[in-house]
Formats: sequence, structure tokens, C-alpha cells
Amino acid sequence: MTARQPAARQLVLPNHHPSDALLVAYGAGSLGEGLSLAVAVHLAHCPDCRATLAEVEALGGALLEDLPPAPLENLSLAATLDRLEREEAPGNPCKAMRMRPRCSRPAGPAAASLPGPLRAYVPSLETLSWQRLAPGVRRVELLPRTSSGGAAQLLRIAPGTALPHHGHGGLELTVVLSGHFADELGRYGPGDLAEVDGDTNHQPIADSHRDCICLIATDAPLRFTGLMGRLMQPFIGL
Repeated sequence: MTARQPAARQLVLPNHHPSDALLVAYGAGSLGEGLSLAVAVHLAHCPDCRATLAEVEALGGALLEDLPPAPLENLSLAATLDRLEREEAPGNPCKAMRMRPRCSRPAGPAAASLPGPLRAYVPSLETLSWQRLAPGVRRVELLPRTSSGGAAQLLRIAPGTALPHHGHGGLELTVVLSGHFADELGRYGPGDLAEVDGDTNHQPIADSHRDCICLIATDAPLRFTGLMGRLMQPFIGL
């Protein structure tokens, strides 16, 4: 009599995905570093979006092949090598624009393993020093806001805690790593990407029994509507 084999763990896929326009912008390398990071983390969870991205990139390659050849400038090889060296330098946002996720799904945010793109910024969620923003809300800054407007950070939101009601000066991408949150647009779990823009006002709330850990990236400051949100604005960094 053979021992009974344990049942295989069912893979849970994301329910919320980036728009086609966002995937095209990511594939073209036209997103900033923070937004690129958010899309890459979602792609690490989502085989469907990885397949869509592959189609986008294949189409882009076919269109490039149809363009007439252009004459090379003098020293074009040297100039190209110099540009590659500058783009691969630590901290250069061009490097993040070309990020591609690992195809394997991470073991879980509580473990040392994280989605490949995020491991370039933090080694493990367990070793982070979380900064307290408000009761039930802590953060780790990954990319401070720059003159071009981009920013990214991790938020850890205690169960039942709501973030201040806010709108957006541009694009905001939120990818859930652990737990769940809900807002006026839906409910989001691990791997889900919430994409909102300047037409959206919402108030996310962590609505499960465990902390909601998420990556949030923006390309312009948020617009808080309440007194508490406006008081927190200088410290939130988004």
C-alpha cells in the first residue's frame, strides 16, 4: 500500500489586471521606474498578462522590421555601448523600465522570497524597518518623489484600517502582495493590480483578517480630500 500523496496546492491567479494601454506603455519602456516596478510585480503573478505583453512586444518588433533602414551615424557602436553603460548604472530609472518578471510565482510575502522585480529593492519583507504613518498604517519608501513626479513605496495596513479618501494628480498603481483591500471600485487580493487615474476618487480599506501589504506607485502627487489626509500628505510621499 503506497502512502497517500498530498494534494497539489491550487494556484490562485489575479482578478484585476493592467489596462492594455498600460501594458503597451510598459512594453515600450515609456513608464517611469515606480510604475514599471508595479507592472513588473503584477506580471510575476499573472501568466495571462505575460502572454499579452509577449504579443505586444512581438507586434512592436514586426512594426520595426517594416520601417525603412536608416543610415548609421559615425561612431554609433561606441555611442550605443556608452549609453548602455550609463543606463545600467545603479539607480538609473532606464534599468527599471526594461525589467521583466521571473515566471515563477513567489512563495509568499511572509517568506524571504519575493517577486523578482521587487527583490532588486528589498531582500525580504521580514527584515524591513516600517515607518509609522498613522494608527494601523506603516510604510517603507522605495523610490522618493523626484522632479519628474514618480514615487513608490510599500504600505502595511492593519485589518479594518482605512486610508484617507483621496483623488489623483496622475496615475496610481497598487499591487497587493499580501492580504486584501477594498474600495469603491472592487476588492483586491494577492497579485491584483489596481489602476486609477485623475478621474478616480476612492478610500481603500484593509478588509481581511491579516495586514494588507501592497506596493503603491504614482507619477504625480495624490489629492487628499479630508483634513486627516491633508495633514498626512507631507509624510506619505505619494
